[in-house]
Amino acid sequence: MASSRARRARRARRRPARVRHALIALAVLGATAAGAVYWQGHAGPGAGGAVSSSASAPSGGEAAVETVEPVGPVVDADARLAAAMASVPVPDGAEVSVAVLDPDSGAGAAYGTGAFDTASIVKVDILAALLLQAQDAGRSLTAAERTYATAMIEISDNDSASALWRAIGTAEGLDAANERFGLTGTTGGDGPLWGLTRTTAADQVALLRQVFVTDGSVLSEASRAYVRGLMERIADGQRWGVSAAADTAGPTAGSTWALKNGWLRRSTTGLWVVNSIGRVETGGRGCLVAVVSRGSGTQAEGIALTEAAARAAVSVVTDDTP
Repeated sequence: MASSRARRARRARRRPARVRHALIALAVLGATAAGAVYWQGHAGPGAGGAVSSSASAPSGGEAAVETVEPVGPVVDADARLAAAMASVPVPDGAEVSVAVLDPDSGAGAAYGTGAFDTASIVKVDILAALLLQAQDAGRSLTAAERTYATAMIEISDNDSASALWRAIGTAEGLDAANERFGLTGTTGGDGPLWGLTRTTAADQVALLRQVFVTDGSVLSEASRAYVRGLMERIADGQRWGVSAAADTAGPTAGSTWALKNGWLRRSTTGLWVVNSIGRVETGGRGCLVAVVSRGSGTQAEGIALTEAAARAAVSVVTDDTP
């Protein structure tokens, strides 16, 4: 009996080292999985990564743990974007939020918080919801729906948007589709007021992923191609916003960008809501970008703000400097 108790006591004394090893492994895995995106410096020779843990168990002692720090800094992408946004001139009293994602590399960042009125960028969401409903019903869009969709996206026609807003079941239909799209911070506008749908920059990037990225999209390839095609044929006077961050060397208009803009002067304040979402290509890399803003004194101020924010966001995910 005594020898049995002694053996159990010896095992208990040894157990903390094994438990500690497991917790270290979980902590390293958790640190890797948690958070969004990081730009990481090179580790020292033999380190094998940003953090390296090695353990040895000398006779009669517990394991020793050594942590090797990276030679270069580990920089949070959100912090890099915040630094880039510090140089963006924001009109007095205005607010802006921006999110960006490079789907190929997984690099992404976000700046700003809160929900903003969509104005006309919700028209992409309305069309995506319509296409999803049509897929569920096993049908194609009608000729009238296609006519409305073209006018709604390419020239931002409001009457066409109202017709399709009713066709999808207004806010209830939009919210149901957005739940399937993975949007968690977007709420459809009351009654006929689709332009007062509330959204976040991060949600708009999630919507763009549904349109521009195959993996994880609930939209068919035909539906995605249809939306993309319309967003590449925006009317001349509306080619501003996130497209300012795209390369200008494309052979035709829309060859390096696809976008939808929204602008609305609030009657209660006289100030402008100016938003822009889309995909831009620069340096051979495609980025999904969403900028939402409010409080600019003029539409021109709001446009300048969205373009500067888009350039800052794209620069963060396309700059590979540690």
